[in-house]
Amino acid sequence: MSARAWCLLAVALAVQAMVVPSARADDDEVEVCRIDLGRGWPPATENYGSAVETLFTGGLTPTFSLTRLPVRSAESALQLIAGEGEGDWTLRYVEADERVQVWTGGRKELRTNQHPDVASVPMPAALARRVVAQWQRVMDAQVPRDRAAEFHDDEVVLFVVDGVRVSGLQPACGPIAQMMEQVALLIEASDDGDEKRIKRWRELTELLDQQEQSLAGATGAGAGDTHGEH
Repeated sequence: MSARAWCLLAVALAVQAMVVPSARADDDEVEVCRIDLGRGWPPATENYGSAVETLFTGGLTPTFSLTRLPVRSAESALQLIAGEGEGDWTLRYVEADERVQVWTGGRKELRTNQHPDVASVPMPAALARRVVAQWQRVMDAQVPRDRAAEFHDDEVVLFVVDGVRVSGLQPACGPIAQMMEQVALLIEASDDGDEKRIKRWRELTELLDQQEQSLAGATGAGAGDTHGEH
């Protein structure tokens, strides 16, 4: 299975988890949404993550990026690159040609001398800005500035939103998990033709409208539930 397929599957599972009723709901127990995300780099991850991000950006500076560091398979990333003035932004989906971090002779090796697979398409500037603004708002509400990223043995996701880094495990609940629906649409748009991509932009606009309404209450009411569970 390709990194693109794995990424779409991970997003689908996160969205599915949002709508599956809790098995304990009948017991009148309150489900606490734990978000294992924090600010900055997780311990023992920066060298690896920086190598992947540098390889994937190719000298560009994304305004928004989501990079996946899986346990065994190839790394991948979704990026939004701002255009000049009011010009189109660039949507990029990047996959490593081969896994970047590997063990060789008992030592870690970073295979950065490779050419990743890059799908790059234009994206309307106003729509891209809306995506970035919504991610900023949700990250500010859900991930406190004094919560540092923690080490995890599982797949780590690296979010960078307008220069602010948030890292950890992909949430399976809460507003950020809901936002992953946008990621799925963007990944699909990066592989679409011009005509189909216009349809994706309409779907994304509708999704943004829906999420802005639902997140307005969730980011305020749910913030207290997600900050203290560690």
